[in-house]
Amino acid sequence: MKIGIQILSFLLATASFQGCKVFQKTAITKSATTQQAMLKAMQWQEANPIFTKAPTDWTNGAYYVGVVKAHEATKNMEYLGALKSMAIRNSWKPWERFYHADDMNICYSYLYLNTLGEKNVDLGPTSTIIKDHLYKPYAWKNGGNENVKGNNEPDEKKILWWWCDALFMAPPVIVNYAKQVNEPSYLKEMDKYYAQAYELLYDKKAHLFSRDARFLLTGKTNDIKEKNGKKVFWSRGNGWVLAGLALMLTDLPKDYPTRKFYENLFIEMAEQIKILQPADGLWRTSLLSPESFDHGEVSGSGFFTFALAWGINNGILNKASYTPVVLKAWKAILACQQENGKVGWVQNIGANPMPASANSWQNFGTGAFLMAGSEIIKLK
Repeated sequence: MKIGIQILSFLLATASFQGCKVFQKTAITKSATTQQAMLKAMQWQEANPIFTKAPTDWTNGAYYVGVVKAHEATKNMEYLGALKSMAIRNSWKPWERFYHADDMNICYSYLYLNTLGEKNVDLGPTSTIIKDHLYKPYAWKNGGNENVKGNNEPDEKKILWWWCDALFMAPPVIVNYAKQVNEPSYLKEMDKYYAQAYELLYDKKAHLFSRDARFLLTGKTNDIKEKNGKKVFWSRGNGWVLAGLALMLTDLPKDYPTRKFYENLFIEMAEQIKILQPADGLWRTSLLSPESFDHGEVSGSGFFTFALAWGINNGILNKASYTPVVLKAWKAILACQQENGKVGWVQNIGANPMPASANSWQNFGTGAFLMAGSEIIKLK
């Protein structure tokens, strides 16, 4: 009961948040407030489509993961309609690069539609990219680089999942697919590539991931550091990882041999993210140099809020410790939604901490918003 009262007071209070447009609602239930905000966000995004290279690329993939979670939580048929229309437009295909984790992210939505028993689902392209991604030879798997379409790949591409974002893009798709086809061998391959990324990019003292090897500290004078001299840990990058873990753990068998590793990593990161939350609720794009930015950012914060709330709802994180964190974050995130449904304060596409603004938006930011809301409405 106390938690319910907390949620209600957080969401119905008149917010005043550092330049974010205030999102005001009348005295309706916390679930209705959040569900209304989520639906408006999806409606605005559907009316304002955007993608980087193709409708099947990772930006759309991450957005539609949010739509999946919104439908799963609310059963609102408008979300389902958006998912089905997207899949048909895309001919159930991923994007074109079998070796790139980003390009299978859109398949998460196709897999969800299959679990619902939707007619005419075609998982053939999903199956192909997963098998090729895991088993087909490619230079990244061997610690080397090769020319791709005539372009030299940068030096940091020495493992398959060389950037931490990949841990959101591919593993949840692989886990879900392995569950649907009952083939644990895919999980063993996933474990191998996940372990490579963990060993390369995870800082076992800071309990955070570097975005890629360019941000590792080597002791050289050209090491990339924050203005305050600290290591660069990007909010959205770590949001990708933590949210990806929540998605993975949702489908990973309870008795799977490495499940405990993923649970422990989730708990360890969650604790650090909780500690690093600014007083106003929104994490800055730089986790260890928040003073470099005068305003928080929604995509990283949305992914954190989704993951932490999921941890609460699934008994992995302590309810008393983490509920105030997610409520404060969600109140701040709601305040960054404009009256027309547009979600602002989203950092543009990038690989390191950069500023956002009230009018900066991306479809994956809307996806993070929807994912966060989908778990907030489940809090009890």
